[in-house]
Amino acid sequence: MRCLKFIFLLAMVISVLAESYEVKSFDEDYYPVPESGEPTSLRGVSRFLAQQTRVVSMKCNNYPRICRVKGSPGPDCCKKRCVDIGKDRLNCGKCGRKCKYSEICCRGKCVNPLADKKNCGGCNNKCKRGSKCTYGMCSYA
Repeated sequence: MRCLKFIFLLAMVISVLAESYEVKSFDEDYYPVPESGEPTSLRGVSRFLAQQTRVVSMKCNNYPRICRVKGSPGPDCCKKRCVDIGKDRLNCGKCGRKCKYSEICCRGKCVNPLADKKNCGGCNNKCKRGSKCTYGMCSYA
């Protein structure tokens, strides 16, 4: 019985303290919001939404010159989208030509960067004479 009274008394003290605890309201001076108006913290935003980047695809079927504007993804128009046929894996060299999974598009040609001597590990990375490109590295082992 004594233990029960102690627990009841402890509960009463906690409830009184909880009611007397003052919760501070949002103060703009203490928590400044940046000029952009967007919060700088990702708290409350899911990781998936935070990772997404907005890519604006320009439609060029009616106005192909829009692809030549500064900031455009590329100077060529393929299937109503501005692309760079020299780098785009889905339109490599010409519209609709897709590179295989292990290949990348370098100067309009599909190449395997793991084994190509002229594009070892990436576009225009040439290996020296006498060396081989293995696993995307020149003169491996």
